[in-house]
Amino acid sequence: MTRKIKIFDTTLRDGEQSPGASMNTEEKLVVARELLRLNVDVIEAGFPISSPGDFESVRRIAELAGDNATVCALTRAVKKDIDSAADALKYAKRPRIHTGIGVSPSHIHDKLKMTEDQVVERAIECVSYAKQFVDDVEFYAEDAGRSDYDFLVRVIQAVVDAGATVVNIPDTTGFSLPEEYGRRIKYLRDNVRGIENVDISVHCHNDLGMATALAMAGVRNGATQIECTINGLGERAGNTAMEEVVMAIRMHGEELDAHTDVNTREFVKASRLVSSITGMNVQANKAIVGANAFAHSSGIHQDGVLKQRSTYEIIDPEEVGAGQSKIILTARSGHAALKHRLIELGYEFEKDELDKIYEAFLDLADKKKEVFDEDLESLVNEREREAAALYSIVSVQVSSGYPLIPTATVTLKDPNGIDTTVCTCGVGPIDAVFKAVNQIIRVDNELSEFSVQSVTRGLAALGEVTVRVAASDGRIFAGRGADGDIIVSSAKAYVNSLNRLLSDRKN
Repeated sequence: MTRKIKIFDTTLRDGEQSPGASMNTEEKLVVARELLRLNVDVIEAGFPISSPGDFESVRRIAELAGDNATVCALTRAVKKDIDSAADALKYAKRPRIHTGIGVSPSHIHDKLKMTEDQVVERAIECVSYAKQFVDDVEFYAEDAGRSDYDFLVRVIQAVVDAGATVVNIPDTTGFSLPEEYGRRIKYLRDNVRGIENVDISVHCHNDLGMATALAMAGVRNGATQIECTINGLGERAGNTAMEEVVMAIRMHGEELDAHTDVNTREFVKASRLVSSITGMNVQANKAIVGANAFAHSSGIHQDGVLKQRSTYEIIDPEEVGAGQSKIILTARSGHAALKHRLIELGYEFEKDELDKIYEAFLDLADKKKEVFDEDLESLVNEREREAAALYSIVSVQVSSGYPLIPTATVTLKDPNGIDTTVCTCGVGPIDAVFKAVNQIIRVDNELSEFSVQSVTRGLAALGEVTVRVAASDGRIFAGRGADGDIIVSSAKAYVNSLNRLLSDRKN
Protein backbone atom coordinates (compact mmCIF):
# COMPACT_ATOMS: atom_id res chain seq x y z
CA MET A 1 0.00 0.00 0.00
CA THR A 2 1.35 3.42 -0.93
CA ARG A 3 1.66 6.11 1.75
CA LYS A 4 -1.34 8.33 2.36
CA ILE A 5 -0.92 12.02 1.45
CA LYS A 6 -3.36 14.10 3.47
CA ILE A 7 -5.18 16.90 1.68
CA PHE A 8 -5.49 20.07 3.75
CA ASP A 9 -7.90 22.49 2.09
CA THR A 10 -7.49 26.18 2.84
CA THR A 11 -9.99 27.61 0.34
CA LEU A 12 -12.01 29.06 3.23
CA ARG A 13 -8.98 30.73 4.81
CA ASP A 14 -6.08 31.45 2.45
CA GLY A 15 -8.29 31.19 -0.63
CA GLU A 16 -10.69 33.75 0.78
CA GLN A 17 -7.78 36.16 1.25
CA SER A 18 -7.60 36.51 -2.52
CA PRO A 19 -8.76 40.07 -3.34
CA GLY A 20 -12.44 40.02 -4.25
CA ALA A 21 -12.99 36.42 -3.09
CA SER A 22 -14.38 37.01 0.41
CA MET A 23 -17.28 34.80 1.52
CA ASN A 24 -19.88 35.19 4.22
CA THR A 25 -20.66 32.46 6.71
CA GLU A 26 -23.49 30.88 4.72
CA GLU A 27 -21.34 30.77 1.57
CA LYS A 28 -18.50 29.19 3.54
CA LEU A 29 -20.88 26.51 4.78
CA VAL A 30 -21.91 25.71 1.20
CA VAL A 31 -18.26 25.31 0.20
CA ALA A 32 -17.54 23.28 3.36
CA ARG A 33 -20.26 20.79 2.43
CA GLU A 34 -18.63 20.37 -0.98
CA LEU A 35 -15.24 19.86 0.69
CA LEU A 36 -16.77 17.08 2.75
CA ARG A 37 -18.11 15.49 -0.44
CA LEU A 38 -14.58 15.73 -1.82
CA ASN A 39 -13.46 13.80 1.27
CA VAL A 40 -10.59 16.13 2.14
CA ASP A 41 -8.70 15.30 5.33
CA VAL A 42 -8.50 18.80 6.83
CA ILE A 43 -10.63 21.92 6.35
CA GLU A 44 -8.95 25.14 7.41
CA ALA A 45 -12.15 27.02 8.17
CA GLY A 46 -10.79 30.46 8.97
CA PHE A 47 -8.86 32.83 11.22
CA PRO A 48 -11.21 33.26 14.23
CA ILE A 49 -9.54 36.27 15.86
CA SER A 50 -9.73 38.30 12.63
CA SER A 51 -13.48 38.99 12.75
CA PRO A 52 -16.76 37.85 14.34
CA GLY A 53 -17.78 36.46 10.94
CA ASP A 54 -14.68 34.30 10.69
CA PHE A 55 -15.15 33.09 14.27
CA GLU A 56 -18.76 32.10 13.51
CA SER A 57 -17.71 30.37 10.28
CA VAL A 58 -15.14 28.23 12.08
CA ARG A 59 -17.63 27.39 14.83
CA ARG A 60 -20.37 26.29 12.45
CA ILE A 61 -18.06 24.37 10.12
CA ALA A 62 -16.62 22.58 13.16
CA GLU A 63 -20.15 21.42 14.04
CA LEU A 64 -20.92 20.53 10.42
CA ALA A 65 -17.85 18.35 9.81
CA GLY A 66 -18.33 15.97 12.72
CA ASP A 67 -16.04 12.95 12.34
CA ASN A 68 -15.70 13.40 8.57
CA ALA A 69 -12.79 15.84 8.58
CA THR A 70 -10.38 17.63 10.86
CA VAL A 71 -11.39 21.29 11.24
CA CYS A 72 -8.50 23.70 11.60
CA ALA A 73 -8.33 27.31 12.77
CA LEU A 74 -5.42 29.64 12.05
CA THR A 75 -3.69 31.82 14.65
CA ARG A 76 -0.62 33.93 15.04
CA ALA A 77 1.86 33.01 17.78
CA VAL A 78 -0.25 35.06 20.17
CA LYS A 79 -2.18 33.68 23.16
CA LYS A 80 -5.37 35.64 22.50
CA ASP A 81 -5.43 34.26 18.93
CA ILE A 82 -5.09 30.73 20.29
CA ASP A 83 -7.81 31.36 22.89
CA SER A 84 -10.18 32.51 20.14
CA ALA A 85 -9.37 29.49 17.96
CA ALA A 86 -9.90 27.09 20.85
CA ASP A 87 -13.27 28.70 21.60
CA ALA A 88 -14.39 28.50 17.94
CA LEU A 89 -13.35 24.82 17.81
CA LYS A 90 -15.08 23.97 21.09
CA TYR A 91 -17.62 21.64 19.46
CA ALA A 92 -15.36 20.12 16.81
CA LYS A 93 -14.89 16.37 17.05
CA ARG A 94 -11.51 16.60 15.34
CA PRO A 95 -10.10 20.07 16.13
CA ARG A 96 -6.73 21.43 15.08
CA ILE A 97 -5.05 24.72 15.93
CA HIS A 98 -2.67 26.03 13.28
CA THR A 99 -0.19 28.45 14.80
CA GLY A 100 3.25 29.71 13.85
CA ILE A 101 5.71 32.48 13.18
CA GLY A 102 8.02 33.78 10.44
CA VAL A 103 11.44 32.15 10.15
CA SER A 104 13.19 33.85 7.22
CA PRO A 105 15.70 36.68 7.76
CA SER A 106 13.20 39.08 6.19
CA HIS A 107 10.44 38.07 8.58
CA ILE A 108 12.63 37.84 11.68
CA HIS A 109 14.44 41.15 11.30
CA ASP A 110 12.20 43.34 9.12
CA LYS A 111 8.69 42.24 10.08
CA LEU A 112 8.95 40.87 13.62
CA LYS A 113 11.98 42.89 14.81
CA MET A 114 13.12 39.87 16.81
CA THR A 115 16.23 37.75 17.25
CA GLU A 116 16.47 34.11 16.21
CA ASP A 117 16.43 33.04 19.88
CA GLN A 118 13.24 35.00 20.46
CA VAL A 119 11.59 33.37 17.45
CA VAL A 120 12.46 29.89 18.74
CA GLU A 121 11.15 30.79 22.19
CA ARG A 122 7.90 32.17 20.76
CA ALA A 123 7.45 29.06 18.60
CA ILE A 124 7.77 26.78 21.61
CA GLU A 125 5.39 28.93 23.64
CA CYS A 126 2.64 28.99 21.02
CA VAL A 127 2.74 25.24 20.41
CA SER A 128 2.81 24.45 24.13
CA TYR A 129 -0.07 26.82 24.81
CA ALA A 130 -2.19 25.40 21.96
CA LYS A 131 -1.59 21.88 23.28
CA GLN A 132 -3.51 22.83 26.41
CA PHE A 133 -6.67 23.04 24.29
CA VAL A 134 -6.26 20.42 21.53
CA ASP A 135 -4.10 17.38 20.92
CA ASP A 136 -3.61 18.21 17.23
CA VAL A 137 -1.39 21.27 16.78
CA GLU A 138 0.10 22.33 13.47
CA PHE A 139 3.03 24.74 13.41
CA TYR A 140 3.73 26.90 10.37
CA ALA A 141 7.25 28.23 9.76
CA GLU A 142 6.22 31.22 7.69
CA ASP A 143 8.46 31.99 4.69
CA ALA A 144 10.40 28.77 5.26
CA GLY A 145 11.21 28.78 1.55
CA ARG A 146 13.64 31.66 2.12
CA SER A 147 14.92 30.63 5.55
CA ASP A 148 18.37 29.47 6.59
CA TYR A 149 18.48 25.66 6.51
CA ASP A 150 20.06 25.19 9.93
CA PHE A 151 17.86 27.77 11.63
CA LEU A 152 14.79 26.10 10.12
CA VAL A 153 15.98 22.77 11.56
CA ARG A 154 16.40 24.45 14.94
CA VAL A 155 12.84 25.83 14.93
CA ILE A 156 11.22 22.63 13.69
CA GLN A 157 13.15 20.54 16.23
CA ALA A 158 11.93 22.83 18.98
CA VAL A 159 8.24 22.60 18.03
CA VAL A 160 8.38 18.83 17.48
CA ASP A 161 9.81 18.50 20.99
CA ALA A 162 7.04 20.83 22.24
CA GLY A 163 4.36 18.49 20.89
CA ALA A 164 3.48 19.72 17.37
CA THR A 165 1.73 16.99 15.41
CA VAL A 166 2.15 18.68 12.01
CA VAL A 167 4.96 20.94 10.79
CA ASN A 168 4.07 23.20 7.88
CA ILE A 169 7.00 24.31 5.68
CA PRO A 170 5.49 27.08 3.52
CA ASP A 171 7.04 28.62 0.45
CA THR A 172 5.04 31.71 1.37
CA THR A 173 6.16 33.87 -1.53
CA GLY A 174 6.41 31.17 -4.22
CA PHE A 175 10.14 31.96 -4.43
CA SER A 176 11.70 28.50 -4.48
CA LEU A 177 12.59 26.25 -7.36
CA PRO A 178 11.07 22.76 -7.03
CA GLU A 179 14.44 20.99 -6.70
CA GLU A 180 15.61 23.34 -3.96
CA TYR A 181 12.30 23.10 -2.10
CA GLY A 182 12.47 19.32 -2.25
CA ARG A 183 16.00 19.43 -0.81
CA ARG A 184 14.71 21.57 2.07
CA ILE A 185 12.06 18.99 2.96
CA LYS A 186 14.63 16.19 2.78
CA TYR A 187 17.07 18.18 4.93
CA LEU A 188 14.45 18.41 7.65
CA ARG A 189 13.73 14.70 7.47
CA ASP A 190 17.41 13.92 7.78
CA ASN A 191 18.18 16.36 10.60
CA VAL A 192 15.13 16.71 12.89
CA ARG A 193 14.81 14.02 15.57
CA GLY A 194 11.34 12.52 15.77
CA ILE A 195 10.10 14.14 12.58
CA GLU A 196 9.05 10.71 11.36
CA ASN A 197 6.34 10.82 14.01
CA VAL A 198 4.69 14.00 12.70
CA ASP A 199 3.21 15.06 9.36
CA ILE A 200 5.33 17.30 7.15
CA SER A 201 3.01 19.70 5.35
CA VAL A 202 3.78 21.74 2.23
CA HIS A 203 2.05 25.06 1.57
CA CYS A 204 3.19 26.58 -1.73
CA HIS A 205 2.25 29.76 -3.55
CA ASN A 206 2.09 30.30 -7.27
CA ASP A 207 3.99 33.59 -7.70
CA LEU A 208 6.31 32.01 -10.29
CA GLY A 209 3.67 29.59 -11.61
CA MET A 210 5.24 26.60 -9.85
CA ALA A 211 2.96 25.90 -6.86
CA THR A 212 1.97 22.44 -8.07
CA ALA A 213 5.56 21.55 -8.97
CA LEU A 214 6.77 22.76 -5.55
CA ALA A 215 4.16 20.70 -3.72
CA MET A 216 5.01 17.60 -5.74
CA ALA A 217 8.72 18.07 -5.02
CA GLY A 218 7.80 18.16 -1.35
CA VAL A 219 5.84 14.91 -1.64
CA ARG A 220 8.68 13.24 -3.51
CA ASN A 221 11.01 14.13 -0.64
CA GLY A 222 8.83 12.96 2.21
CA ALA A 223 5.98 15.43 2.80
CA THR A 224 2.79 13.73 3.97
CA GLN A 225 0.32 16.62 3.73
CA ILE A 226 -0.41 19.15 0.98
CA GLU A 227 -2.12 22.47 1.73
CA CYS A 228 -4.13 23.61 -1.27
CA THR A 229 -7.28 25.29 -2.51
CA ILE A 230 -10.02 24.71 -5.07
CA ASN A 231 -9.02 26.40 -8.35
CA GLY A 232 -5.71 27.45 -6.77
CA LEU A 233 -7.50 30.38 -5.14
CA GLY A 234 -5.34 32.41 -2.80
CA GLU A 235 -3.13 35.39 -2.03
CA ARG A 236 -1.54 37.18 -5.01
CA ALA A 237 -1.10 34.55 -7.76
CA GLY A 238 -2.80 31.89 -5.68
CA ASN A 239 -2.01 28.62 -3.94
CA THR A 240 -1.41 25.06 -5.02
CA ALA A 241 -4.56 23.86 -6.80
CA MET A 242 -6.05 20.81 -5.13
CA GLU A 243 -7.30 19.32 -8.38
CA GLU A 244 -3.82 19.51 -9.90
CA VAL A 245 -1.83 17.87 -7.09
CA VAL A 246 -4.41 15.17 -6.44
CA MET A 247 -4.53 14.14 -10.09
CA ALA A 248 -0.74 14.32 -10.35
CA ILE A 249 -0.51 11.91 -7.45
CA ARG A 250 -3.12 9.67 -9.04
CA MET A 251 -1.21 9.61 -12.33
CA HIS A 252 2.16 8.96 -10.66
CA GLY A 253 1.12 7.16 -7.48
CA GLU A 254 3.46 4.20 -7.86
CA GLU A 255 6.43 6.37 -8.75
CA LEU A 256 5.74 8.67 -5.78
CA ASP A 257 4.69 5.85 -3.44
CA ALA A 258 1.66 8.00 -2.66
CA HIS A 259 -2.11 8.21 -2.83
CA THR A 260 -4.94 10.43 -1.55
CA ASP A 261 -8.49 9.60 -0.51
CA VAL A 262 -10.06 12.53 -2.37
CA ASN A 263 -13.24 11.91 -4.35
CA THR A 264 -11.96 13.31 -7.64
CA ARG A 265 -15.34 13.05 -9.40
CA GLU A 266 -16.39 16.17 -7.48
CA PHE A 267 -13.63 18.39 -8.89
CA VAL A 268 -15.52 20.09 -11.72
CA LYS A 269 -18.57 20.60 -9.53
CA ALA A 270 -16.40 22.06 -6.74
CA SER A 271 -14.57 24.32 -9.16
CA ARG A 272 -17.79 25.77 -10.55
CA LEU A 273 -19.24 26.20 -7.07
CA VAL A 274 -16.24 28.19 -5.82
CA SER A 275 -16.19 30.25 -9.01
CA SER A 276 -19.88 31.01 -8.64
CA ILE A 277 -19.61 32.08 -5.00
CA THR A 278 -16.42 34.12 -5.32
CA GLY A 279 -17.04 35.49 -8.81
CA MET A 280 -13.52 34.41 -9.78
CA ASN A 281 -13.73 32.20 -12.85
CA VAL A 282 -10.90 29.95 -13.93
CA GLN A 283 -9.30 30.44 -17.34
CA ALA A 284 -10.41 28.10 -20.12
CA ASN A 285 -7.01 26.37 -20.25
CA LYS A 286 -6.85 25.72 -16.50
CA ALA A 287 -5.59 22.20 -15.78
CA ILE A 288 -8.21 19.59 -14.82
CA VAL A 289 -11.23 21.92 -14.42
CA GLY A 290 -10.86 24.48 -17.23
CA ALA A 291 -13.40 24.51 -20.06
CA ASN A 292 -10.72 23.37 -22.52
CA ALA A 293 -9.07 20.75 -20.27
CA PHE A 294 -10.65 17.92 -22.27
CA ALA A 295 -11.46 19.78 -25.49
CA HIS A 296 -9.80 19.08 -28.84
CA SER A 297 -9.96 21.30 -31.93
CA SER A 298 -6.92 20.19 -33.93
CA GLY A 299 -7.83 17.70 -36.64
CA ILE A 300 -4.80 15.52 -35.82
CA HIS A 301 -5.69 15.43 -32.11
CA GLN A 302 -9.36 14.80 -32.82
CA ASP A 303 -8.55 11.85 -35.06
CA GLY A 304 -6.26 10.38 -32.40
CA VAL A 305 -8.73 10.84 -29.54
CA LEU A 306 -11.59 9.34 -31.54
CA LYS A 307 -9.48 6.26 -32.27
CA GLN A 308 -8.09 5.94 -28.73
CA ARG A 309 -8.74 8.53 -26.03
CA SER A 310 -5.37 8.02 -24.31
CA THR A 311 -3.46 9.22 -27.38
CA TYR A 312 -4.02 12.82 -26.25
CA GLU A 313 -5.70 12.51 -22.83
CA ILE A 314 -3.89 11.18 -19.78
CA ILE A 315 -6.99 11.56 -17.59
CA ASP A 316 -10.45 10.18 -18.23
CA PRO A 317 -12.69 13.27 -17.96
CA GLU A 318 -15.24 11.23 -16.02
CA GLU A 319 -12.67 10.82 -13.24
CA VAL A 320 -12.91 14.51 -12.42
CA GLY A 321 -16.60 14.97 -13.15
CA ALA A 322 -16.05 16.58 -16.56
CA GLY A 323 -18.28 14.19 -18.50
CA GLN A 324 -16.79 13.27 -21.87
CA SER A 325 -14.04 14.57 -24.10
CA LYS A 326 -15.14 17.51 -26.22
CA ILE A 327 -14.52 17.56 -29.93
CA ILE A 328 -14.59 21.26 -30.81
CA LEU A 329 -15.35 21.80 -34.47
CA THR A 330 -13.29 24.60 -35.99
CA ALA A 331 -11.56 25.32 -39.27
CA ARG A 332 -8.74 23.04 -38.07
CA SER A 333 -11.02 20.02 -37.71
CA GLY A 334 -10.78 17.17 -40.16
CA HIS A 335 -13.19 14.78 -41.84
CA ALA A 336 -13.00 12.32 -38.90
CA ALA A 337 -14.25 14.84 -36.34
CA LEU A 338 -17.05 16.09 -38.60
CA LYS A 339 -18.18 12.56 -39.42
CA HIS A 340 -18.12 11.61 -35.72
CA ARG A 341 -20.24 14.59 -34.70
CA LEU A 342 -22.73 14.05 -37.55
CA ILE A 343 -23.14 10.40 -36.53
CA GLU A 344 -23.79 11.54 -32.94
CA LEU A 345 -26.51 13.82 -34.33
CA GLY A 346 -28.01 10.92 -36.26
CA TYR A 347 -26.68 11.64 -39.77
CA GLU A 348 -24.67 9.23 -41.89
CA PHE A 349 -23.39 10.05 -45.37
CA GLU A 350 -21.45 8.35 -48.09
CA LYS A 351 -17.97 9.72 -48.74
CA ASP A 352 -18.93 11.91 -51.72
CA GLU A 353 -21.80 13.58 -49.86
CA LEU A 354 -19.68 13.93 -46.71
CA ASP A 355 -17.01 15.68 -48.77
CA LYS A 356 -19.57 18.22 -49.98
CA ILE A 357 -20.81 18.84 -46.45
CA TYR A 358 -17.21 19.17 -45.29
CA GLU A 359 -16.62 21.90 -47.90
CA ALA A 360 -19.66 23.79 -46.61
CA PHE A 361 -18.49 23.19 -43.05
CA LEU A 362 -15.04 24.67 -43.77
CA ASP A 363 -16.63 27.68 -45.41
CA LEU A 364 -18.70 28.28 -42.29
CA ALA A 365 -15.81 27.48 -39.92
CA ASP A 366 -13.66 30.12 -41.59
CA LYS A 367 -16.27 32.69 -40.58
CA LYS A 368 -16.81 31.43 -37.02
CA LYS A 369 -14.51 30.45 -34.15
CA GLU A 370 -16.54 27.34 -33.41
CA VAL A 371 -19.20 25.37 -35.27
CA PHE A 372 -21.99 24.10 -33.02
CA ASP A 373 -24.41 21.18 -33.40
CA GLU A 374 -27.18 23.54 -34.49
CA ASP A 375 -24.89 24.86 -37.22
CA LEU A 376 -24.28 21.34 -38.48
CA GLU A 377 -27.98 20.56 -38.55
CA SER A 378 -28.56 23.74 -40.57
CA LEU A 379 -25.78 22.75 -42.98
CA VAL A 380 -27.28 19.30 -43.46
CA ASN A 381 -30.74 20.75 -43.98
CA GLU A 382 -29.33 23.23 -46.50
CA ARG A 383 -27.73 20.37 -48.43
CA GLU A 384 -31.01 18.46 -48.46
CA ARG A 385 -32.92 21.54 -49.64
CA GLU A 386 -30.36 22.22 -52.37
CA ALA A 387 -30.51 18.60 -53.54
CA ALA A 388 -34.28 18.84 -54.01
CA ALA A 389 -34.25 22.37 -55.45
CA LEU A 390 -35.53 23.30 -58.92
CA TYR A 391 -33.81 26.69 -58.74
CA SER A 392 -30.60 27.20 -56.80
CA ILE A 393 -28.68 30.31 -55.80
CA VAL A 394 -25.42 30.95 -57.59
CA SER A 395 -24.71 34.39 -56.11
CA VAL A 396 -26.32 37.26 -54.23
CA GLN A 397 -24.89 40.75 -53.97
CA VAL A 398 -26.53 43.77 -52.38
CA SER A 399 -25.71 47.46 -52.08
CA SER A 400 -27.47 49.40 -49.36
CA GLY A 401 -27.02 52.35 -47.04
CA TYR A 402 -28.05 55.93 -46.38
CA PRO A 403 -28.80 57.72 -48.70
CA LEU A 404 -28.19 54.96 -51.28
CA ILE A 405 -31.02 53.14 -53.04
CA PRO A 406 -30.97 49.45 -52.02
CA THR A 407 -29.92 47.36 -55.01
CA ALA A 408 -29.60 43.58 -55.41
CA THR A 409 -27.93 41.48 -58.08
CA VAL A 410 -29.04 37.83 -57.98
CA THR A 411 -27.94 34.88 -60.11
CA LEU A 412 -29.98 31.66 -60.05
CA LYS A 413 -29.46 28.34 -61.80
CA ASP A 414 -32.66 26.98 -63.36
CA PRO A 415 -33.71 23.30 -63.62
CA ASN A 416 -31.86 23.04 -66.96
CA GLY A 417 -28.60 24.27 -65.45
CA ILE A 418 -28.77 27.72 -67.08
CA ASP A 419 -27.71 30.75 -65.05
CA THR A 420 -29.82 33.91 -65.10
CA THR A 421 -28.77 37.20 -63.52
CA VAL A 422 -31.09 40.09 -62.61
CA CYS A 423 -30.40 43.42 -60.93
CA THR A 424 -33.25 45.31 -59.23
CA CYS A 425 -33.92 48.00 -56.66
CA GLY A 426 -36.19 47.91 -53.64
CA VAL A 427 -37.23 49.76 -50.50
CA GLY A 428 -34.67 47.68 -48.62
CA PRO A 429 -31.98 45.11 -49.47
CA ILE A 430 -34.23 42.09 -48.83
CA ASP A 431 -37.05 43.62 -50.86
CA ALA A 432 -34.58 44.15 -53.71
CA VAL A 433 -33.40 40.53 -53.49
CA PHE A 434 -36.95 39.17 -53.51
CA LYS A 435 -37.86 41.32 -56.53
CA ALA A 436 -34.83 39.97 -58.40
CA VAL A 437 -35.82 36.40 -57.57
CA ASN A 438 -39.38 37.05 -58.78
CA GLN A 439 -38.07 38.28 -62.13
CA ILE A 440 -36.25 34.97 -62.60
CA ILE A 441 -38.79 32.56 -61.08
CA ARG A 442 -41.96 33.85 -62.64
CA VAL A 443 -44.69 32.37 -60.46
CA ASP A 444 -47.55 34.23 -58.81
CA ASN A 445 -47.06 34.45 -55.04
CA GLU A 446 -47.55 36.78 -52.14
CA LEU A 447 -45.24 37.00 -49.12
CA SER A 448 -47.30 36.05 -46.06
CA GLU A 449 -44.59 35.63 -43.40
CA PHE A 450 -40.95 36.50 -42.91
CA SER A 451 -39.15 35.57 -39.65
CA VAL A 452 -35.54 35.38 -38.49
CA GLN A 453 -33.96 33.57 -35.59
CA SER A 454 -30.42 32.87 -34.44
CA VAL A 455 -29.42 29.24 -34.87
CA THR A 456 -26.58 29.42 -32.34
CA ARG A 457 -25.10 31.89 -29.85
CA GLY A 458 -22.71 34.75 -30.45
CA LEU A 459 -22.37 37.54 -32.97
CA ALA A 460 -21.16 35.10 -35.63
CA ALA A 461 -24.21 32.85 -35.26
CA LEU A 462 -26.02 31.50 -38.28
CA GLY A 463 -29.27 33.28 -38.97
CA GLU A 464 -32.14 31.04 -40.06
CA VAL A 465 -34.90 32.71 -42.05
CA THR A 466 -38.36 31.25 -42.57
CA VAL A 467 -40.42 32.54 -45.48
CA ARG A 468 -44.02 31.61 -46.19
CA VAL A 469 -45.63 32.53 -49.51
CA ALA A 470 -49.25 32.26 -50.59
CA ALA A 471 -49.96 30.84 -54.05
CA SER A 472 -52.72 32.27 -56.25
CA ASP A 473 -55.14 29.66 -54.87
CA GLY A 474 -54.37 30.72 -51.29
CA ARG A 475 -52.31 27.72 -50.27
CA ILE A 476 -49.19 28.45 -48.17
CA PHE A 477 -45.68 27.15 -48.94
CA ALA A 478 -42.81 27.55 -46.48
CA GLY A 479 -39.09 27.67 -47.14
CA ARG A 480 -36.08 28.01 -44.87
CA GLY A 481 -32.56 29.21 -45.39
CA ALA A 482 -29.56 29.48 -43.07
CA ASP A 483 -26.33 31.39 -43.49
CA GLY A 484 -24.00 33.68 -41.59
CA ASP A 485 -25.26 36.52 -43.83
CA ILE A 486 -28.91 37.31 -43.16
CA ILE A 487 -29.42 38.60 -46.72
CA VAL A 488 -28.22 35.28 -48.15
CA SER A 489 -30.38 33.38 -45.62
CA SER A 490 -33.38 35.38 -46.78
CA ALA A 491 -32.65 34.68 -50.45
CA LYS A 492 -32.28 30.96 -49.77
CA ALA A 493 -35.53 30.85 -47.81
CA TYR A 494 -37.47 32.71 -50.49
CA VAL A 495 -36.12 30.56 -53.33
CA ASN A 496 -36.86 27.40 -51.31
CA SER A 497 -40.45 28.49 -50.70
CA LEU A 498 -40.94 29.10 -54.45
CA ASN A 499 -39.32 25.75 -55.26
CA ARG A 500 -41.88 24.04 -53.07
CA LEU A 501 -44.69 25.93 -54.77
CA LEU A 502 -43.40 24.96 -58.24
CA SER A 503 -42.90 21.31 -57.20
CA ASP A 504 -46.46 21.16 -55.95
CA ARG A 505 -47.73 22.46 -59.31
CA LYS A 506 -45.75 19.87 -61.24
CA ASN A 507 -47.12 17.10 -59.07
